[in-house]
Amino acid sequence: MDFEFTKEQKMTQEMVREFALKEIAPKVQKNDEFASYNRSFLSKMGQMGIFGLCIPKRYGGSGFDYNSLAITCEELEKVDTGARLTITTHVASFALTLLQWGTTEQKCKYLVPATKGQLFGAFALSESQAGTDLSNLTVTARKEGDYYILNGTKMWVALIDIADVFLVFARMDDPDKKQKITCFIVERSFAGVQTENIYGKMYVRLANTGQLSLDNVQVPLENRLGFEGEGMSIALSGIDNGRFSSAAGAVGVIQGCLEASVKYAQKRHAFGQPIGKFQLIQSKISEMYSSAEISRLLVHKVGWLKNEGRYCTKETALAKLYACDMAFKAAADAMQIHGAQAYLDSFPLERYLRNAKGAMIYTGTSEIQEIILAEYALGYRKDKPLRKELPPWNSEEE
Repeated sequence: MDFEFTKEQKMTQEMVREFALKEIAPKVQKNDEFASYNRSFLSKMGQMGIFGLCIPKRYGGSGFDYNSLAITCEELEKVDTGARLTITTHVASFALTLLQWGTTEQKCKYLVPATKGQLFGAFALSESQAGTDLSNLTVTARKEGDYYILNGTKMWVALIDIADVFLVFARMDDPDKKQKITCFIVERSFAGVQTENIYGKMYVRLANTGQLSLDNVQVPLENRLGFEGEGMSIALSGIDNGRFSSAAGAVGVIQGCLEASVKYAQKRHAFGQPIGKFQLIQSKISEMYSSAEISRLLVHKVGWLKNEGRYCTKETALAKLYACDMAFKAAADAMQIHGAQAYLDSFPLERYLRNAKGAMIYTGTSEIQEIILAEYALGYRKDKPLRKELPPWNSEEE
């Protein structure tokens, strides 16, 4: 594993950082206050090729490696969690799932325009009583002739007002297939599809999250993703990619807290000297620096394993657990360093704190990551070959 950024990674970092600072940062404070999703950056990100960075060129992408996705998420989250969550949903959970499990026809129809920002996708898995517990899903699918009939409601679907297509996970409504989860590609235009935004969120107020209702929705047979009963494997693949991007975003929160705290500790004086001279302040800054470096290494190890085409559920869980937990602590420590100033929305810290807490919950809580790691350590959990694997990175495509 090479710790130096490649030319393409450096280019990605500079491009996304400049874009986030110029196009997103000026609107973040106001959008967060009014819980308004900033749609204006979507077309620009599409034109810049951000949505297709790690998608192979044959499907309209740039063919960059998976750590380019991690770098993108870090730079975006340092400015706006809503923008990073757009990448997590549209690229990590939707596009990469299609890349791994889709047929050639499905990739041509949905993945190609998705890489260019001409079509947006979402990942509809969670329900009011079913998050990580996939066996408790209540949305049903019944096969009738050339269609599947879907009924039920999904919750906490990101990009709920933006997405043109949803990956919906449903339980086959068949006595012989009661516990067999299946994934479907559901277009917003299908009759019986309705969406509703959720307001009043404490965290990720800039994100577009809501409820997806399915009322006797007819889904063509060719829109089934994978085989019947293969939905569990497909869902877990998408969740792993989502956790990878969420962990990368958490690195951005830590880095943002570190930079803000260093600047403030050098500028703010107390008792005749900069507060950065006090050892208790130095201790907090030291921990932020350490956690940023460690989290980034954990995330990039996952990206490297993906590049190599190797299993990385265990490593992804570790990166997600550590980075997201440390992001919340970094935000809390940064607020302590800034004192009363931290409560002002002119500083990003209170927003960092709210959003960092959310990352400890979505795509699998910190407790779930602990269970996964313990099961690997105890030998209870083993990686099993999948019928379709996420394609390794092909450096010749760059």
